[in-house]
Amino acid sequence: MINLYINERRVGDVTVLDMKGRVRLGGGNISLHKAIRCLVEEGKMQILLNLASVTHIDSSGLGELISSHITVSAKGGEIKLVHLTESLRELMTITKLLTVFDVYDEEPEALDSFTSQAVRLKEPLPFLVDIPKPIAHS
Repeated sequence: MINLYINERRVGDVTVLDMKGRVRLGGGNISLHKAIRCLVEEGKMQILLNLASVTHIDSSGLGELISSHITVSAKGGEIKLVHLTESLRELMTITKLLTVFDVYDEEPEALDSFTSQAVRLKEPLPFLVDIPKPIAHS
């Protein structure tokens, strides 16, 4: 039985999790759950999951992906996916999860998508104050 191995690396402000093996009920699912929760606790909210070497995701693994997405989104972060295998892309299409996650074919493109969003979030918003005119006393 193949377990899920996760290698964490940083590229700028993005945490990339290179995953290898199977995301399934039990071991792989727990590994992903712990990895994502630890990142959230550390304030690392821009997460890219590299799925190039993931050979299988079962329904429990899909549930964990969705749960992680909700957890990170609720904290103002994002999880994006890169390098889906053909079978994983087909599974994500059938389950309509391609409409939930941002999915990229190449890592540089995925990393750039985080950068452009961070820039948008840091733009100052206009701050308007309506100052009442003083009342003239006679």
